[in-house]
Amino acid sequence: MEKESKVFDIQPAARIGKVEEYYFSRKLKEVASMNAAGKNVINLGIGSPDLPPSKEAIEVFCTEVRKDDVHGYQSYVGIPELRKGFADWYEKWFGVSLDFKTEIQPLIGSKEGILHISMAFLNEGDGVLVPNPGYPTYLSVSKLVGADVVFYELKEENGWRPDFEALEKTVEERKKSGKTPVKLMWTNYPNMPTGANASIELYEKLVAFGRRHNIVICNDNPYCFILNEHPISILTVEGARDICIELNSMSKSHNMPGWRMAMCVSNAQFIEWILRVKSNVDSGQFKPMQSAVVESLKAGREWYDGNNAVYLQRRVLAGEIMQALGCTYDENQVGLFLWGKIPDTEKNSESLADSVLYECNVFITPGSIFGSAGERYVRISLCCDERMLREAEKRVQRING
Repeated sequence: MEKESKVFDIQPAARIGKVEEYYFSRKLKEVASMNAAGKNVINLGIGSPDLPPSKEAIEVFCTEVRKDDVHGYQSYVGIPELRKGFADWYEKWFGVSLDFKTEIQPLIGSKEGILHISMAFLNEGDGVLVPNPGYPTYLSVSKLVGADVVFYELKEENGWRPDFEALEKTVEERKKSGKTPVKLMWTNYPNMPTGANASIELYEKLVAFGRRHNIVICNDNPYCFILNEHPISILTVEGARDICIELNSMSKSHNMPGWRMAMCVSNAQFIEWILRVKSNVDSGQFKPMQSAVVESLKAGREWYDGNNAVYLQRRVLAGEIMQALGCTYDENQVGLFLWGKIPDTEKNSESLADSVLYECNVFITPGSIFGSAGERYVRISLCCDERMLREAEKRVQRING
């Protein structure tokens, strides 16, 4: 006898109604179904490095994981060697001196850090500045914590950098309206999805803006070593540590996306507040992985140059795919993607991306998922080997003939 299922009148928390399932979570299910049907989709959508971590880091992991005493819970603040490794890395590459005991917090990925920072600083109704286009998690997490999202538009004609006159006007008008002031601003350079690079001048303006209006500036900086000759940190700016938090990650720069190893750096008070949230959410990171990251952080310039030599060749092929689609792009982009403007003849970015997926079995990302300002753009990931990129180019030729 078949058991009758009973449907209960249960409703989810109201916050669930403010967000949708992450775009890539939904779309990759579709791609998986297409692959199961024999479509052999080439995935140029996700920024998950396909290159391995350094051999030295893998060897340390293999050695450490065989030990008997490394499998228990770990400290919420990470092992001292890891924090010291992060501090030495910031000193070596950015010239930023950090107290590894109080100014660094290891994270299970910077995506996790976005949630922890938002929970630590934003009350319901607080204003939060979110870039458009921008990483979708800034928006979704802001909604989940009940903050009032205030978009600031990035425009191609302005080099995909904030319009500070418009920002000043936005902040002042919000104050006059009686709404809760803007408390936090998300910024991300080298920028994803546009590939726009940072400069000290830009960081100086952001720091001055934050200090002037008592706004926490959160700079998300995971792409600083990808196709970028001069990586910089916002914390090099005088006074930045008083008002800024910077996120960085091993995922992109050291080919460790699945390891979920990242960090946030700031002043000791901000880090302590973030730790209050984090320590109630997770139970630390696997010690052998922490030890492997310590080794990975010792990499010299040749490590980054080796990665970038591969990405540079892939960028050329990604550019050929863009051209085959009739898209145009800025040659000066840095980072792990190529961002291209779609032809005027195309309806919108999602329509073009779907055509490429269903007609060519190639998955590219529509710019619309990053905000309304990305509507006329598409993004191609460089996390796919040259053979597959060449095959993708052959397939997309079908779009135009």
